[in-house]
Amino acid sequence: MTSSRPAWIHLAKSLASGGSDFLSRACPAWRRSLAAGVKPAFPPGLVVQVKALACELPHRLGLPLSRLSIEEIRQHVIAQGLVAEISGATLWRWLSSDALRPWQHRSWVFPRDPNFAAKAAPVLDLYHRVWEGAPLGADEFVISADEKTSIQARRRKQPTLPPAPNRPTRVEHEYFRGGAWVYLAAWDVHRARVFGRCESQNGIAAVDRLVGEVMSQEPYRSARRVFWIMDNCSVHRGQRAADRFRAQWPNAVLIHTPTHASWLNQVEIYFSIVQRKVLTPNDFSSLADLEQRLLGFQVHYERTASPFKWTFTRNDLQALLAKLNTTRLAPAA
Repeated sequence: MTSSRPAWIHLAKSLASGGSDFLSRACPAWRRSLAAGVKPAFPPGLVVQVKALACELPHRLGLPLSRLSIEEIRQHVIAQGLVAEISGATLWRWLSSDALRPWQHRSWVFPRDPNFAAKAAPVLDLYHRVWEGAPLGADEFVISADEKTSIQARRRKQPTLPPAPNRPTRVEHEYFRGGAWVYLAAWDVHRARVFGRCESQNGIAAVDRLVGEVMSQEPYRSARRVFWIMDNCSVHRGQRAADRFRAQWPNAVLIHTPTHASWLNQVEIYFSIVQRKVLTPNDFSSLADLEQRLLGFQVHYERTASPFKWTFTRNDLQALLAKLNTTRLAPAA
């Protein structure tokens, strides 16, 4: 069985020259150039159709693919009779003009928290040093904190070889497992300071030790308020966690991000840096070696660190949620 042609593909008759009857009729200038013996440019209509094809999911085109490559687009365009021949370089140029890359994909999650906007907006305000419509004072601070769990210490079965001329660093594929740490970190959003510790397991006690380490230091100890932005992990979820924070540190205010919104927590940016700069490749002789590297990187990073340039605002959030709502309500093709 063959699938029916998409509505935007017109039937075309092949000419003796190998061109398309539809294209020659659609563009008189193209036909005149062909008669004059000049190698013609492709008509604008074909460019539009190719871009429309690139914006389709492959299965809707009847193709057993998950993504389209340049070569697959070229083959499909020819098979559909849109053109007798075309180069991949030409297709690349057309798609690049609109930054179309159908061979790429990225994962994403629709907001599922029914109170997403109400929970996310205060977090965004704090990143811009605003709380309940008023600017934060000089004695108020914003901390973003979370845990990076199950960081393994992998000791390679053969020593890692350093880079050499015409040879990158070589890391043995097989390894011995040396245990794992939970790495807890707190990022001072506006002062670009990072605090962290390694724990054998996650839990309320481990989180309280991290918070206590920060809150026992100046300027946080004597601050008017210290806002702690954290997710909804079970060890710091809900009002009970907020009350626990306030009972131990009266000037600590726990603010939760919405469910499934780790991208709102700035410490995740720091964790991504740690993953790239410290943990990849994973090659540590022991848990102690891994801990030393993680804590040493904090000092190394702070030497040149600056606050993350956070530009996403409450207004941007409202526009994004409106766009996602429109996407949800759009009829399926």
